[in-house]
Amino acid sequence: MRKLTSGDLRELNLLKHYRIIRKWACKTNKLNDADLELLIYLEAVDLFTKQDFKTGTYSYSWDNRRWNRLLKEGWIVVWRKRNRTTQKYHIYKVSIKCKQLISRMYRIMLGEEDMPSKKLKDNYMDVVLKTSINNVNKDKTR
Repeated sequence: MRKLTSGDLRELNLLKHYRIIRKWACKTNKLNDADLELLIYLEAVDLFTKQDFKTGTYSYSWDNRRWNRLLKEGWIVVWRKRNRTTQKYHIYKVSIKCKQLISRMYRIMLGEEDMPSKKLKDNYMDVVLKTSINNVNKDKTR
């Protein structure tokens, strides 16, 4: 298997529309930017502990309710429960819902799928986002 280079990634233009794709994903899934980027990081880590989660949050805005919110809303699930004897802590992973969202974002970045804009309301920020989404969907070189 050939190793990817920075030039290969630049030719793919993965980050060309990242900001708009991120805004769309956050808006349609009721996440904030830091939550989404943390979930992308945790998906790459695969299995993690609560301490790994805390380590991953150092570069994001402080939100002491983030862990409970992501767990309650189903973005993070328990992979293995602790049993107080041999396993001293839970091990977590991102949920199927999270994996599907991240995969969909990658498909949109690669131009394999278009972003839907129907669920957006008609306030000013949503109209601006809808216009940006339409521009991304028209761009066939992404």
